Amino acid sequence: MRNMMAIAALLAGAAPVAAQTAQPAQGEPTASFISGPEVGEAAPEFTLPWATRDSVGPANAPFRLAHLRGKVVVLAFYPRDFTSGCTAEMRTFTEQYDLLFGEGVEVVGISVDSLATHVNFAASLKAPFKLLSDPAQVVAKRYGSNGSQGSMRRTVYVIDGEGRITYRNLRFGALDRGSYDELKAAVREARGS
Repeated sequence: MRNMMAIAALLAGAAPVAAQTAQPAQGEPTASFISGPEVGEAAPEFTLPWATRDSVGPANAPFRLAHLRGKVVVLAFYPRDFTSGCTAEMRTFTEQYDLLFGEGVEVVGISVDSLATHVNFAASLKAPFKLLSDPAQVVAKRYGSNGSQGSMRRTVYVIDGEGRITYRNLRFGALDRGSYDELKAAVREARGS
């Protein structure tokens, strides 16, 4: 029955990503289907609290994706602050900010961590971008970036000035140079340069 459901989902165009469950029923592996907005679709709007390396953003002025219309936006969902892969990814974004993104691009990191942890993490890296807190993974679910065991999956989206997804990587490699090269090209394309 499960195999039939998986085949039906594939035929319907769902993007499959296989994942083993902790206790598969009767020894059968299960697959979970990760979805999220496709390239060309409108980016789901959202509002979340934010922090920078200097402070927590004001409660009455949360981050709103809609406020960045007209700019290219990079959304980087990542598992947790201060973990090795996440530190490598956010450090690369920080150290190569101008090379990867350039002027007029807004980069936003999103994880389940608290705002206080985000301030410490951003300060340790001297990150020039905001980190958003999504502890219940509400936004992550809308972007197919929610994970298990309390942390998100590492995914990256590029959104153009009109609010459309122009690039998505549902398996961004924090230690893979090719992932950064691909992201850099996607940002350039979204910027029209």
